Amino acid sequence: MAEDEGRLAQAVARGLRREGMAVDLAGDGESALYKARVFRYDVVVLDRDLPELHGDQVCRTVSRELPETKVLMLTAADTLEEKVDGLALGADDYLSKPFEFAELVARVRALGRRSGAARPAALAAGDLVLDPARRSVTRAGRPVELSPKEFGVLEVLLGADGATVSSEELLTRVWDENADPFTNTVRMTVMKLRRKLGEPPLIETVAGAGYRI
Repeated sequence: MAEDEGRLAQAVARGLRREGMAVDLAGDGESALYKARVFRYDVVVLDRDLPELHGDQVCRTVSRELPETKVLMLTAADTLEEKVDGLALGADDYLSKPFEFAELVARVRALGRRSGAARPAALAAGDLVLDPARRSVTRAGRPVELSPKEFGVLEVLLGADGATVSSEELLTRVWDENADPFTNTVRMTVMKLRRKLGEPPLIETVAGAGYRI
């Protein structure tokens, strides 16, 4: 999230993390653009009036260089002309301040489903089904209760469609930039996830490479 109002940025980030999303913060346009280029983001929540580098320029650049990353533009202006201008810059969606947090979450989730390659409404492997929209998981028809991070790891693994996902990629996509790359958080989360999913085991450890389903 790129937002120069510190309190608002921290409050939104806490809320999005409670919803199971990995969130990085940038307080100015230059930092936002740098992070967007370095890290893989599904969605950038972008304040239009940023210092250092204006949000309009950030939006243009992200839209041109990173077409798989979706941009939700935030602004204090709510006129139709402002919205049209924002979308013309390459933004994928537009939300006026002040906004309801539930609407922000819904819009971020909708954009997240559009980012990258098209994915089915539900992800499945055998008798395991994950529904991203409903944030639900079932195995053999029975609900499986997961923590936000466990859900995020499972969603990434299922979305990889059988490919191996490294611990580093899981850490980047499910946690955030402040996560310690030397931590055993990913391994512990996968261990708990395996236990909750039950038998027969679905998550395979690929020695020296990561995990796959």
